[in-house]
Amino acid sequence: MFMKERDSEKIIWHQMRISSITPFSIFPLPKFMLGLILFVLTIYVFTTQKYLSSSSCNDIFITSSNIILPIHSKSNSTISSNASIIDQQTRILQEKEVEQTNLEHVVFGIAASSKLWNKRKEYIKLWWKPEKKMRGVVWLDNSVKTEKNESKSLPELRISANTSHFAYNNKQGHRSAIRISRILAETLRLRKENVRWFVMGDDDTVFVTENLLRILNKYDHNQYYYIGSLSESHLQNIYFSYSMAYGGGGFAISYPLAKAIDKMQDRCIQRYPGLYGSDDRMQACMAELGVPLTKELGFHQYDVYGNLFGLLASHPITPLVSLHHLDVVEPIFPNVTQLQALQKLTVPMKLDSAGIMQQSICYDKVNSWTISVSWGFAVQIFRGVLSPREIEMPSRTFLNWYRRADYTAYAFNTRPVMRNPCQKSFVFYMSSAKMDSYNNQTVTQYTRHRVPHPLCRWKMANPADVERIQVYKKPDPQLWDRSPRRNCCRVLSSKKKSMVVDVGVCSEDEVSEV
Repeated sequence: MFMKERDSEKIIWHQMRISSITPFSIFPLPKFMLGLILFVLTIYVFTTQKYLSSSSCNDIFITSSNIILPIHSKSNSTISSNASIIDQQTRILQEKEVEQTNLEHVVFGIAASSKLWNKRKEYIKLWWKPEKKMRGVVWLDNSVKTEKNESKSLPELRISANTSHFAYNNKQGHRSAIRISRILAETLRLRKENVRWFVMGDDDTVFVTENLLRILNKYDHNQYYYIGSLSESHLQNIYFSYSMAYGGGGFAISYPLAKAIDKMQDRCIQRYPGLYGSDDRMQACMAELGVPLTKELGFHQYDVYGNLFGLLASHPITPLVSLHHLDVVEPIFPNVTQLQALQKLTVPMKLDSAGIMQQSICYDKVNSWTISVSWGFAVQIFRGVLSPREIEMPSRTFLNWYRRADYTAYAFNTRPVMRNPCQKSFVFYMSSAKMDSYNNQTVTQYTRHRVPHPLCRWKMANPADVERIQVYKKPDPQLWDRSPRRNCCRVLSSKKKSMVVDVGVCSEDEVSEV
């Protein structure tokens, strides 16, 4: 029985083998035919791959000026048609490209006091440019007398709305803070056209408007932006906020954010009757909207007393946008009034606003001196070699807003005024500025500020022999379109009574070193 089953399995297995045999196994092909078949198959596979790759190239996405068009073309006419569509849409986008922000797109809101108006209006006249279509409003607490033709050199004057119904219970402050905090909303409600930014400031704030525009053009005015800077006093920032733009230094608010503030500000103000000023009320409302402060160091509150020289001579590497508390500090140039000093500063400002106050550091290798140029303001000569790391820190020629506070109460690094009689700097203030049109460069003269210098026993050249310094600098309006970097300076000649210095963009391998 077992043998029969095995025989039957063999029969079945034999039949399956016979059924699986191909004709090629029965009739073997010649080698020539087999090679021909393999050659045809190879050509077929290669042609198919080439076709697929070429068709995928026609399905790519062409990107031009943010236009993304899928192209499934199989003929030259279709490709040409799609190319013309791209060119047309690109041209439309270029025509609709948003122009840069100019002064006509900015509206200023200036907080002023009727009691101080006669004096402080002169500060506004320094920077107000009606010929450049500037727009703005000075908001006063009471009416003031105006002189004939004065309206042409000042913004429009208006009286702020009554704010007596708002609660205010800060015993150290003044309720005028509520009036000032609402200037943004009151200016917005004037419904001026084509507004991108509102810029707030005080009547003793001086703006460098060209640099203000350089800052604003960095940001999209269609988004929520709250731009300004902090106080120089660490204690002020602790008492009020490190997230607050200080109003005296000025701050900018984009138009959409101004509209959002207007819708909720009156309700917001009622929630903070204990706050001190206007700028902390503004920041409180910004916090409710969730909008942070975008810090730009060129807005200067100047919560200090005394001489600003140390701060101005070591200005941070950023455009100078504003100056404040001009009635509190000493005149920035010696032997003149503050107004006269600021008028003097406008001369180099008109020649190269981007470079005003920008510091450059170099060395007179022959005399072993360190040279610090604050363009358009002052030049300093130090005996010996001092590192840029030290010179770029402001020297403490000023006093803290809290007079009992020491140097640790500043919100930035400072260095002491040199006490060693040999290390005290020799200061040369800007005395004249002009444009050399032939060579396309500015020529600024700096004259030594004659103050007593203690006797120095170092056996080296004495900077007291130098009477004037001449600085050459090409205007550089695109300075802040590049990454931030200090300009470099080079001592061209150093004679007994004069020195010539060149200031400009650093070359590729140029370093401030001896």
